[in-house]
Amino acid sequence: MFKGFKKKFIKVKKGKIFCKIGGNGPPLLLLHGYPQTHFMWHKIATNLSKYFTIVAADLRGYGSSFVLKGDNKHLNYSKREMAKDMVQLMDILGFKKFLIAGHDRGGRVAHRLARDYRKKVVAMSVLDICPTLDMYEKTEKNFAKAYFHWFFLIQPKWLPERMIESDPKKWMKSCLDKWSGKNKFGKTEEIYLKAFKQFKRIHATCEDYRASATIDLKHDKKDRKKLLNIPIQILWGKNGVVGKQFNSLKIWKKYTKKNVYGVGIKSGHFIPEQNPNETIKHLKKFFLKYV
Repeated sequence: MFKGFKKKFIKVKKGKIFCKIGGNGPPLLLLHGYPQTHFMWHKIATNLSKYFTIVAADLRGYGSSFVLKGDNKHLNYSKREMAKDMVQLMDILGFKKFLIAGHDRGGRVAHRLARDYRKKVVAMSVLDICPTLDMYEKTEKNFAKAYFHWFFLIQPKWLPERMIESDPKKWMKSCLDKWSGKNKFGKTEEIYLKAFKQFKRIHATCEDYRASATIDLKHDKKDRKKLLNIPIQILWGKNGVVGKQFNSLKIWKKYTKKNVYGVGIKSGHFIPEQNPNETIKHLKKFFLKYV
């Protein structure tokens, strides 16, 4: 797991970002989702490091990275601010242009980063998401039932925070089990829980979702007609909600002038952990075309 990688805290403008760095070759930034940390890439990072310089980072509010308090407009956890952290991180590491792959919340940060910093991103892979705006606009009964956490976590503070705080392990496990199809995460759950159970991080992650339902939508609507000029790969779990309820390829093709490649993988939501071999194969095949 992360064999040969170095652990680093990198000071960006708003605080310190924790990351693991390893490998050689073109830089590839990996961004995790909820309720996880950079550790979600542990089954694929070492293999990918044979071809790329891997930077697996914790988003602000998650893992071991810095935490800010929420604000009334949820700006501190807007994807625009979270993307700034990652651009600053890569700049400090000496990477002016890079590849990026994001799962879940990390995919939303990656999408905003590619929009705000087009010249920085060579190519982007998003795992098991469609753009936030499209998913909200296509919300109907089945999606709302499957993704009820989207509507629970955005409730006013401190309702979801206090409810999760009462048993963070049970909440986190319910998310992992439901979205994976009850895949066994084993000791990995304890690694995620160590950070997730901290109340300040429970609050931060709720703010992440509140931002997605407010300020992020404003940014997305404003930029809707501004196409990206980068190739995009979409990987979705065949057994997951996104794979079953959305036409990912059709939706993502609206967002770029370049090639869009996508494939469903035999998996639930947590693709890199549930089917690491297929994930490695598709990420390598896609990214090596553009370096």
